[in-house]
Amino acid sequence: MERTILIMKAAAATVAVLLAVAVLAAEAAAPHHQYPRGVTSTYRRKLEASEDMPLDADVFAVPPGRNAPQQVHITLGDQAGTAMTVSWVTMEAEGNSTVLYGRAAGRLDLAAEGTTTRYTFYNYTSGFIHHCTLTGLDHATRYYYAVGHGDTVRTFWFTTPPRPGPDAPLRLGLIGDLGQTADSNATLAHYEQHPGAAVLFVGDLSYADKHPFHDSRRWDTWGRFSERSVAYQPWIWTAGNHEVEYAPELGETTAFKPFAHRYPTPYRASGSSEPYWYSVKLGPAHIIVLSSYSAFGKYTPQFKWLEAELARVDRELTPWLFISTHVPWYNSNNFHFMEGEPMRVQFEKMAVDARVDAVFAGHVHAYERSHRFSNIQYNITDGRCTPVADRRAPVYVVIGDGGNIEGLADELTWPQPAYSAFREYSFGHAVLDIKNRTHAYYAWYRNHDGNKVTADATWFTNRYHMPNHDDSSVSSKTTYYA
Repeated sequence: MERTILIMKAAAATVAVLLAVAVLAAEAAAPHHQYPRGVTSTYRRKLEASEDMPLDADVFAVPPGRNAPQQVHITLGDQAGTAMTVSWVTMEAEGNSTVLYGRAAGRLDLAAEGTTTRYTFYNYTSGFIHHCTLTGLDHATRYYYAVGHGDTVRTFWFTTPPRPGPDAPLRLGLIGDLGQTADSNATLAHYEQHPGAAVLFVGDLSYADKHPFHDSRRWDTWGRFSERSVAYQPWIWTAGNHEVEYAPELGETTAFKPFAHRYPTPYRASGSSEPYWYSVKLGPAHIIVLSSYSAFGKYTPQFKWLEAELARVDRELTPWLFISTHVPWYNSNNFHFMEGEPMRVQFEKMAVDARVDAVFAGHVHAYERSHRFSNIQYNITDGRCTPVADRRAPVYVVIGDGGNIEGLADELTWPQPAYSAFREYSFGHAVLDIKNRTHAYYAWYRNHDGNKVTADATWFTNRYHMPNHDDSSVSSKTTYYA
């Protein structure tokens, strides 16, 4: 009898072990948790044509004065925010490329010398494009700067980003596919109401290539239009398809020519070999910019750089890790559907393994935010080719809704996929407020027929410091966690 009892106990223990193993295997194979059904917004804006504002619109006005500097813009001049590159254009003559700067408007006691470049594109010749990098700057400090010496002097100011550190608060604007329509103007005006320390721009600036012969005058108008923001805070540039401007029918076979001449990036500071993929550190954030329109297959320079860059990220110093790329990896709109799949296949597992907090993209002229999902379990034999909930994965945000001439992408796929948390085809912009090393508040603002309206908001929890936080969501305009 005792022997029978022992055998039964042993068998029960074996069954318990087998059940435990089965449960663990099931948990590994299945989603960690289930999200509530995603929301497709029912909001519909007034139907209005998206046309570029006329060339004589007041937002394109040329500043007065002889050879006055115009199209003034700044971006980070190094990886960590102790340098700033100032760029501007003079149209009548080259002038000089000196920038005077200092900590008080009336005492510009520092000077830096820049360089000048020009380019031709088909039948257009650019003005004189100046770039000057100011170095040795202190973090979180306001500087005043002046350009145009010898002709018409114009003065601006900027504040350097906070020193890289885990609990430095940071407000980051998010804009994509802006263009230069009335809707573009509304987007920029809405962002200016409550601007951040910097803008992460996810690609497609001027849309000059939408005009006959790639009318490069539209690069000049866009530069004057955006100056009211980008002369005062750094915009972090991501190259989009409208920056490629490869036009062999016009004799133009050098990709990115106008963009590369006008909008420098600090790519060398992060060890990149090209200006289209690079990284910067802003306070608690490490931002990686990728190029959807450069080679990214395994062993290409971009692939190898990303692999090395992710290994260099210090999440104790910069706990928030973001990726910016133009073409979205997840998108439930028929416009540009699946275009990001090749890059997703190459890079998604790297992003999940690195616990990237969010991936921001544009290209699709609508708005969408995902739950934390991944699609990295598939191999050629297991059949697991459906995205699943994954707390390790980034949130994917599509924000190509700045207001450009091509209009809205209004063909959503149905049914709404499980990975999609909220989507709406409207113009707008977003802001990410990083509070500390664990929490960041995110909000998307639609252009509601000229008004700024909060349409989607959530809290992001950090994947490094809170990797097991259980995401949940209920609806738009409700505070929840992602």
